[in-house]
Amino acid sequence: MESGYIVMTEDQLKEEIKKTIKTIYDPEIPVDIFELGLIYEIEVYPLNNAYVKMTLTSPNCPAAGTIPEEVRSKVAAMEGINDVQVELTFDPPYSQDMMSEAAKLELGFL
Repeated sequence: MESGYIVMTEDQLKEEIKKTIKTIYDPEIPVDIFELGLIYEIEVYPLNNAYVKMTLTSPNCPAAGTIPEEVRSKVAAMEGINDVQVELTFDPPYSQDMMSEAAKLELGFL
């Protein structure tokens, strides 16, 4: 009997997590948090447990209480994800150099 459950490789699951994270925007900046460079690391561990290490544009970011929780809840809601841990760090400190070329272009830095 087929369960309809799609088994993905670790790399495929990481890519799907990345796509999910790219739907999350800083409320003050019209660029997704992945392109802003706020995501430092995405890992998938055994049993499809996900780990996301991220930062914010500043420690005093008004969205500090909402963005990490949005990452956690959206990744946790993905099919195939068992559990997710989001670690918030400010080391290394965020800088505009972490933005993708697309983000820099969108925000007029290029």
